[in-house]
Amino acid sequence: MNTFVDQRVLERVRAEYLEMPDMKLRIEQVHRLCGIEQTMCELVLDALVKAGFLRRNSDGTYVRLTEGGASLPRPAKAPLNRTRFVTTSRRAS
Repeated sequence: MNTFVDQRVLERVRAEYLEMPDMKLRIEQVHRLCGIEQTMCELVLDALVKAGFLRRNSDGTYVRLTEGGASLPRPAKAPLNRTRFVTTSRRAS
């Protein structure tokens, strides 16, 4: 049995999840969508889970970690420095 992941197939599955960020599919559905052999499909999905790109839910579906239910990184906040503003008048003499 071949246990090596075909990089082209991995990129194909990854591209499908990038194109449709909220996609939630089981192994059988990914197999049909991408037209890849069942064993290779399992290897690719496992590799994408290990890479932190996908997550396998308890219901057997695979979802993208960077969208949907996964928490996104929060934007950094700049510290607020309280400064006094000096108002000056620019009247022409």
